[in-house]
Amino acid sequence: MNVGFMDKDIISSAQNARVKGVLALQQKAAERRKTGLFVVEGMRELQHCVEAGMAVDSLFVCPEIVGDAPEAWSLLEGVVPVRGMVEVTAGVYGKMAYRGGTEGVIAVVRGVRMGLQDLQLGEHPLLVVLEGVEKPGNVGAILRSAEAAGADAVVVCDELTDLYNPNLIRSSVGARFRVPCVACDSEECIAFLKEQGISILTAQLQDSDVYYDVDMKRGTAIVMGTEATGLTDRWRRAADAHIRIPMLGRVDSLNVSVSAAVLLFEAVRQRLNG
Repeated sequence: MNVGFMDKDIISSAQNARVKGVLALQQKAAERRKTGLFVVEGMRELQHCVEAGMAVDSLFVCPEIVGDAPEAWSLLEGVVPVRGMVEVTAGVYGKMAYRGGTEGVIAVVRGVRMGLQDLQLGEHPLLVVLEGVEKPGNVGAILRSAEAAGADAVVVCDELTDLYNPNLIRSSVGARFRVPCVACDSEECIAFLKEQGISILTAQLQDSDVYYDVDMKRGTAIVMGTEATGLTDRWRRAADAHIRIPMLGRVDSLNVSVSAAVLLFEAVRQRLNG
């Protein structure tokens, strides 16, 4: 076990101030916003952050859990120059970990907040816009689908969950760090899309065309609302087209992340077929 480069003190109490700081970041969106920091757990999420160029503020490692895997220690040593590692006991790690099976590694990372002006869009961009979607697991799943479909960005309007929520990060399976993600208000987003000449397609049941009959080969923003209330009138009025997924069973809607995946891959199908 290559632990010689870690801080000499071993944290053995969950009452330690640094441990409490990690827990506050995991549990409180206000703390994440105030500090600009967030928490990731596990080698894979840490690697995604490093590859995205994010700065690791501090690293908590339980050697008992990490074990002797050379590739794991090689990754960890790569982020050491930023602050250095802190060793924690297995008991403390169990208190700190947001979920089980995270390989003995917890990192505090400095977030990067993007604006619409920071997006680098291709010739015919594909975006997903979410209005008021509240559940972080749904946003994370949409990010995962957006990454798989090669989308240029995901824009979260009137956000009800912050973009570094632990559940969002976990459910995105690394896509949170690979897909540009912006939070803004709806009016700002609508103005940006109009200015860029990007077609606004709102997913709604009323006054809509079946999604595969609508052109998605040009610059396209697929706009989704909540399952409970759908999109507000401002998005419906701003739309270039209203689209729907045919529902042949007794249920009248799909989970928003499932709907987003269906629509994203219709755009992929159209673009691949020319």
